Amino acid sequence: MPTSELETRAQRLREVMETPRRAYLPLPDTQVIERPGWLQLITPSLRQGGLNEVAYSALDEKEADAVIDETLETYRRLGLRFRWTVGPDSQPADLAERLERRGLRRNETLGMIRGTSVPASAEGDITVEQVDERTVEEYSRTMAEGWGMDPAPITAFNRMVLTHPDRSHHFFLARHRGTPAGTAGLVTFERSVYLLGGVVLPAFRGRGLYRALVTTRLGHAAGRGIPFATSHARASTSAPLLERFGFETLCRFPMFTND
Repeated sequence: MPTSELETRAQRLREVMETPRRAYLPLPDTQVIERPGWLQLITPSLRQGGLNEVAYSALDEKEADAVIDETLETYRRLGLRFRWTVGPDSQPADLAERLERRGLRRNETLGMIRGTSVPASAEGDITVEQVDERTVEEYSRTMAEGWGMDPAPITAFNRMVLTHPDRSHHFFLARHRGTPAGTAGLVTFERSVYLLGGVVLPAFRGRGLYRALVTTRLGHAAGRGIPFATSHARASTSAPLLERFGFETLCRFPMFTND
C-alpha cells in the first residue's frame, strides 16, 4: 500500500477515535479530569448516564490496577452509570481483561466512518426535523423513552445545549405520520461530524426511521462542507445498519459499562 494511502488511513483513524473524545459539553457540575494518558468526565447530576465516562486511558502497567479501582469506586460512591472506552491506543494491553475481572459489562464497538455526500431520503410517512426551543421537550421525552431514562435531567441538558454560545451539538427528531418516533444527535468538528444517540421507539422500528435519521445528519454535515461522519457503533445493534448505509469499519474495540 502506498505511503500516502497509509497516511490517509491513519488520519481517518484519528478522526474516528481521537476527535470524538471532545464530543462533550460540560454541565456546571461536570468534573473534567485530564492529564497525559487520561480523560475522564464525572457529572453527578446525570445519574443514569451521559457525561460520565473514561474516554481515554493509557496507564502505566504497574499503576493500572490502583487507578482502575479508584475510578470505579468514585462512580460507585456517587451512584452513577458510566462507560469506559478501551480504544486501540489504550494501555496496558490487558486493560479490557482487567475491567472484565471487576464485573463491568463489555460491549463490542466498531469505529466507523463514511463521506457525507448522500441524497436526501424523505420517505412518505417519515419526517425528520432539527430540534429547536419549541420542540426540545418533545425530543427529550422521546429520547428518554427510547433509552429508558428519566426525562427531567435530559430535558435540562438539551435546553442548555440549544442556548450554548459555541454550539456544536445538534439534535434531530423523527416522526412517523406526525408522531414522535425516534431521535438522534451529532457533534460538529472541523473535518467530521460525530453521530451519537440514535434511537427509534420499539413500536416504530423497521419502517426506515433510523435510516432517515442517519441520512438527514449526513446531509446536515455535507451542507456545511464537513467531509466525514464518524460513529462508535455497537456491533450487535447499530453497526450492521451503518454498514448497509455505506459506513466503513476502521477498528473494533470494547466499551464497558457498569450496568
